[in-house]
Amino acid sequence: MEIRNLGRSGLKVSAVSYGNWLTHGSQVEEDAALACVRQALEEGITTFDTADVYANTAAETVLGKALKDQRREGLEIFTKVYFPTGPGAHNDHGLSRKHITESIEGSLRRLGTDHVDLYQAHRYDHETPLEETMEAFADVVHSGKALYIGVSEWRAEEIREAHALARELRIPLVSNQPQYNMLWRVIESEVVPTCEELGIGQIVWSPIAQGVLTGKYKPGAELPAGSRATDEKGGADMIKRFLDDDVLTRVQALQPVADEAGLSLAQLAVAWVLQNPNVSSAIIGASRPEQVTENVKAAGVTLDADALAAIDEALGDVPEKDPAKTTSPATRDFG
Repeated sequence: MEIRNLGRSGLKVSAVSYGNWLTHGSQVEEDAALACVRQALEEGITTFDTADVYANTAAETVLGKALKDQRREGLEIFTKVYFPTGPGAHNDHGLSRKHITESIEGSLRRLGTDHVDLYQAHRYDHETPLEETMEAFADVVHSGKALYIGVSEWRAEEIREAHALARELRIPLVSNQPQYNMLWRVIESEVVPTCEELGIGQIVWSPIAQGVLTGKYKPGAELPAGSRATDEKGGADMIKRFLDDDVLTRVQALQPVADEAGLSLAQLAVAWVLQNPNVSSAIIGASRPEQVTENVKAAGVTLDADALAAIDEALGDVPEKDPAKTTSPATRDFG
């Protein structure tokens, strides 16, 4: 497993990290989830990402159970705060001091640890002053409950403002967690240059575009039975944007590039993400241990200039690059 620094911080992470957004506590049985974590550890993954909102806190509990007997110093455990948890009352979401202070306690209890290595703002909160949010994060760090701070799906200007406040408060804001893959490149023109300047690394989610970049979805064909695209609770709504026949035809055109590189399409997709020097880690998920084994083979792969050019040629103008599509909800409308 390749090990990288998270941005310009001293924290080292595995280039491929394991996330349990759509699986643990919801989509797969607990025994299968535990098997996937064991396989991730076996493959050299040390970085594990979750969030309090995943399966309404159950994902954190499952991950804590899976990592219980591991050496804590050998792991990097990340979680997030923002979205509704519990019954979803008026203070059960957002980035207020109240919600952050209460949420970190719940996350630590479920994860079975006295600190997380990275505590992330899962989205930007337009209804709470940024100063309040950052001061609450500072309290979390200074109390030893988190070692580093990160954000997820924030715009470049939001990241810059938060970073300035973090420096004043003497806390390390070191990461952003955006969606990033061959088909979704909205961070490239604004977020990545800003983060490179500030020393912030990307921990990217959905490197295989919710499975579309594996090539299993064929243009003009029925959706595979049991696939994520058919599971309303497992991300079907998010994957719809990629199920256009033109997109799927372009994805099939990547097969010769993968063959030439000696990779599967999924491995090519993960390797492509890791070529971006601002990407510190790519998060993979799994419902079966063998999926972990396949995807980690992308770590340490270098795609040459010809391969990267061939990928761009195959995909044409299909990839989304509009920076305005970086997710940042205008309100707390969680309906």
